[in-house]
This record gives sequence, C-alpha cells and structure tokens, in this order.
Amino acid sequence: MTSPFPPQDDSASPVGQPPAGPAGAFAGHPQPTQTYAYGPNPYRVQPTSPRGLPLASFGERLGAFIIDGLIVGAAAVAVLLPLMGLLMFAMFSLAEQSGDATNDASPAFVFLILGFYALLFGLILLAQWIYYVEFCKRTGQTLGKKWLKLQIVPIDPLVPAVDRGMLGRRFLIQHVAGLVLFMPWLDGLWQLWDTPYQQCLHDKFAQTVVVKVG
Repeated sequence: MTSPFPPQDDSASPVGQPPAGPAGAFAGHPQPTQTYAYGPNPYRVQPTSPRGLPLASFGERLGAFIIDGLIVGAAAVAVLLPLMGLLMFAMFSLAEQSGDATNDASPAFVFLILGFYALLFGLILLAQWIYYVEFCKRTGQTLGKKWLKLQIVPIDPLVPAVDRGMLGRRFLIQHVAGLVLFMPWLDGLWQLWDTPYQQCLHDKFAQTVVVKVG
C-alpha cells in the first residue's frame, strides 16, 4: 500500500541552518566560540564577536584610523604653530643677548631646541591620550569610528563596556610602542591574518575587539 506521506529527504538541512554547500565550504572555521551572521548568500559567512556583532573589516578600520589621524593632526598643528613662534622669538632673543646671531651651536640654543622637542612630544602624547582614551571611553568610539559606525568593545561579553584601563593598554601599544620602527605596520596589519576576531596587536593586549554597530 502506498504511503500517503511524501518521502522524507534525509539530506535536507535542519530548520534554521544554512543549506549544505560544497565539500569543505564551512571547514576550518573557529570552534563554537565563534558565531556567524548569515547574509543573503548562505555560503558566505561573516565573523562576529562573542557578543554576536559583526566584526569591522580592515577597510573600515583603516578609514576610521585615517579620519582620527587627520583630526589629531589638525589639533597638533594648531598647537605647533604658536610654539614655533615662541621658539623663534626665544632664539632671536638669545642671539641678541650673545651678540652673535650665527652662534646656533651654543649650549643655550641646544637646550632650547631639545626642550622644544620634548615639550612638543609630550603635548602630542597628551592630546592623543585625551582623544583615544578619555574621549573614547564614553562610548567606545572615536569620531572616526562613530562616523563609520564602529565601536570598541571588550572581547568578554560579560564586561559591559571598555574602560580607561583597556583603552590605556590599546594606547600603549598603538601610540607609544608604535614609535618603534615597523611596529605600526605590524600592529595594524595583524588583523589581516588574526583569527577568529581579526584583532590588531593593541586589541589583543587590551582584550578588545572592534565591531560594526550600524
């Protein structure tokens, strides 16, 4: 007697799961600690953070980095121009006092130049700290990240938001250790081969991850 029910297809995908693709289509992905957001194409997966938010791409992070660099650079120039004026005034004053405007190698000139660069370096680091730590800790976003709808979040989903300590550790690697030759390149490009959360070195040191929020 013929069964009134249609034959059951054992190859059908479970409810709520993407259809099986070509052999190995999903092989090699991280273990259950990594989740994925499925878009219109079920064969293309997008890695997400432990919170389930999609990770920021390299291009998005680079764009935010450039925007932030322009903002901090503009602030640095606004501070640098008056300081340069003060430096020139001090140099001419010293030259007049010594009676020899060409005596640039005198100890007073050397100490003046060294002091100027030390002050400039300190002010730039202070401006960067205020922008990348104090300003950013309010929402986990710099202006560049806010405009591109990105956010820094703790990698631990039980931690509600980034704090000064996390952002300070990011700052230490990205801006202080970044003064070492080739370190900025290594830090920024690390996300291209990092798995499963596409972290830069400063992300790893601070236990943070950058996600898309819009």
